[in-house]
Amino acid sequence: MKAKATHVSKLQFNLVSDSNHAIVVDASTKLSYDHGSRPKELLLMSLISCTGMDVVSLLNKMRVEFDKFSVSAEAENAEMHPKVFKYVNIKYFISGKSIDKKKLEKAINLSQDRYCPVTAMMKKACKINHSYEISEGI
Repeated sequence: MKAKATHVSKLQFNLVSDSNHAIVVDASTKLSYDHGSRPKELLLMSLISCTGMDVVSLLNKMRVEFDKFSVSAEAENAEMHPKVFKYVNIKYFISGKSIDKKKLEKAINLSQDRYCPVTAMMKKACKINHSYEISEGI
């Protein structure tokens, strides 16, 4: 896997990787233009999208039907530089009729403990907690 960051101006960069999809990364208006996500925001988004893809794929294999699925995360930064994440709290939201709680838990745990490479890498740097919320359909 390869990626390239090309400086645009101030602290703004255009990023591109093997898939050839571009992302703009930037800093706040105090330092730059505020035209893109911050690098640590992308790390958090990578985490929840990776585990989200795992869980949806596993639920589909388990034949668990759902109406909506989303994942959110909150992270707390250390107070001292380099201000790494101290911990991340991930929350999975799923809605549908008769969601099998045990299958959902199994899918989440398999993602967290076995399949998600972003989780595996980040667990080496900070604590990752997870929870879920089930609601009855639309």
